[in-house]
Amino acid sequence: MSTSAMHVAKTGLTAQQYKMQVIANNLANVNTTGFKRDRANFETLFYQIVKTAGAQTADDTALTSPLAVGTGVKVVSTQKLFTQGGLVNTDNSLDLAIDGQGFFQALLPDGRVGYTRSGILSRNAEGVLTTTSGYVLQPQIQVPADATSINISSTGIVSVTTPGNDIAQEVGQISLANFSNPRGLTPVGENFFVPSAESGAAQEGA
Repeated sequence: MSTSAMHVAKTGLTAQQYKMQVIANNLANVNTTGFKRDRANFETLFYQIVKTAGAQTADDTALTSPLAVGTGVKVVSTQKLFTQGGLVNTDNSLDLAIDGQGFFQALLPDGRVGYTRSGILSRNAEGVLTTTSGYVLQPQIQVPADATSINISSTGIVSVTTPGNDIAQEVGQISLANFSNPRGLTPVGENFFVPSAESGAAQEGA
């Protein structure tokens, strides 16, 4: 095998290693709430044009197609596939799911707002709704410490009842965000994404 052929084969091996890593990560997160699988995208490397179409052959005929030799393949990107996942009823009033487009919003430790499809929420010591990682949901919603029940409507309105008061009291509304190109979001771990130039800015209330 020539050096050039070995190089082409090596590019294929490297590309397939990336693909296998992407597939392995997809499988590892099959039970991760809100996880969206990735797809590796490939492109050919440049071609060496030995002869162009129409070039004369040794038999004094014209080539009907070029003589072009490929130099291999490369991985150009990984792409999130934001397809709708299955919805499961957990009977926990703070377990939410998005049916359709949109992302929950939370304040990350570095001050940025992160976006996630995972709707498993909790209350911290102050009664503020947080993600499983402890990041405060945005906009911030605080549930009274003596709340006896919590209800979240299909439009995101959070209502609670308290001892001696059977009339539900509205304490906030969960707001979703969306993006012109969700596949352009940058994953940062813990089920979160942050915007990029390719995703566009968050659109509130999507």
